[in-house]
Amino acid sequence: MKIIISNASDPPIYQQIKDQIKDAIIRGELSEGEMLPSIRALANDLRVSVLTTRRVYDELESEGFITTKAGKGSFVAKENFELLMESKRHMVEVKLTEAWKTARSLGISKSELYAMMDLLFEEEEE
Repeated sequence: MKIIISNASDPPIYQQIKDQIKDAIIRGELSEGEMLPSIRALANDLRVSVLTTRRVYDELESEGFITTKAGKGSFVAKENFELLMESKRHMVEVKLTEAWKTARSLGISKSELYAMMDLLFEEEEE
């Protein structure tokens, strides 16, 4: 698992780490039951505070993406299909919202945007 942190980026460091781990789980790069690096090892690898990685793991666990077993470590949780689908839908909604805001700011109407989407779908089918 490769995590890239940008100090110049808007989201806080813990959010960048959390999002990248969550994305790796959603895309299947991290499989069910796979052991994650320890909180301390991840902090050392990324050169961040242990408190940062602890927060990441705590939030991922509360969202159902990982489980932690005392004395054994943290593992990718058993795939919760509904949680996974909801996360995927949310990712698409965020991108579509960005696209719609960009289109509006450029004076592109809803019907023009729909036509563009239809064209993209047609190209994909070919």
